[in-house]
Amino acid sequence: MSSFQAPQTLADWLEYIEQLHPATIEMGLERVREVYDRLNAPKFCPLFIVGGTNGKGSTCTMLEATLQAAGYRTGKYLSPHLVRYNERVRIDGHDATDEVLITGFRAVEEARSDTQLTYFEFTTLAAWVSFSQAGLDALILEVGLGGRLDAVNIFEPDCSILTSVAMDHMDYLGDTREQIGWEKAHIFRPGKAAICTEPQPPQTVLDYAKEIGTDLQLIGRDFGFEAQDRQQWLFWSRAGKRSGLPYPCLRGANQLANASACIAALEALRESLPVGAQDIRHGLLQAELPGRFQVLPGRPSVILDVGHNPHAAAVLRENLGNMGFYRRTFAVVGMLRDKDIRGVFEHLRGRIDIWYVATLENPRGAQASELAAALQEANAGGEVKLFQSPHEAYAAAEAEVLEDDRILVFGSFYTVAEVMQARGLI
Repeated sequence: MSSFQAPQTLADWLEYIEQLHPATIEMGLERVREVYDRLNAPKFCPLFIVGGTNGKGSTCTMLEATLQAAGYRTGKYLSPHLVRYNERVRIDGHDATDEVLITGFRAVEEARSDTQLTYFEFTTLAAWVSFSQAGLDALILEVGLGGRLDAVNIFEPDCSILTSVAMDHMDYLGDTREQIGWEKAHIFRPGKAAICTEPQPPQTVLDYAKEIGTDLQLIGRDFGFEAQDRQQWLFWSRAGKRSGLPYPCLRGANQLANASACIAALEALRESLPVGAQDIRHGLLQAELPGRFQVLPGRPSVILDVGHNPHAAAVLRENLGNMGFYRRTFAVVGMLRDKDIRGVFEHLRGRIDIWYVATLENPRGAQASELAAALQEANAGGEVKLFQSPHEAYAAAEAEVLEDDRILVFGSFYTVAEVMQARGLI
């Protein structure tokens, strides 16, 4: 260790951690838990862990905004990021500085000795170190993949949230909803609240919650929502009703379910983190998360959505239908090869007039020709144009779009990030 030359910049540290990522490694939490114990950074405040196929980021962000509105100092951990790694670690409502992140990386490097860690394991532990040194009142951690073997699962939540269970990451989690649900349910803890907004949870989720004695709260049974009118909605739960709530700033038909999960989770921890009605209202109105059915101001309309699996595409189709009339819809899309590309396109069949398919310059990125072939297999309809990058695809769509058209940019965090950079948004 004495000969180790520590990286100096955040970029250098991230490159170093990527190089450490082993080509093959046995799945499990033993290694990451071993390093965590060496860090001597025990749990220090109430903790929410949020898992699920889709909706995790929005739910985490609404929790963060509401707790912030109530005056609490919060920590939030999300992945992946759009542009800067700092987006993954938020402290008291702001992206962590390079210096704070580097301090965490150094601590993990010193503690791990010769123990191998994956990129996500290393960075998750470093985020925890950053949080532990910040004097926070509440923590919100998003699961990266699954739940049972995810590095976030070494921590002990006071409340767990399961947003949805759909087919994604099947090489790791299984090829049925029952298998995937079982993996995700392992973020539940005995005697603790588990909030579930999946409307049809697999039986394995229900069985696991019962097996370990979790206080499972299901949407539609233990809590839920009702639209009152176009300006207000009502939340109901075991604790009663909250009416006159504003619609979340985050757009999309699924956001009321995410907002309901947020409120139900806060009610579960009301003794340790009391939050007022006005705090909830402010939190819903202030929560912002780029790339989640984000509609940019101005005309023609431009929609940014990082959705990249069939479940997200089904929600996207519904959200597009709720936007009102547009003469044509142009779709700029780039995707990773290991996603269910055809399944995504099938959910958008008949919704897109012109497809601007782009190659992603990423080791896992699909070629534009592969996307075009998947569109044909899915019988998605519309004209198809091929481009070498999302930037080029967006420029072509922008050149052809008229004021009463709209442009949808979706398929991957990489796709949305490149277009946002091209537009000077980040």
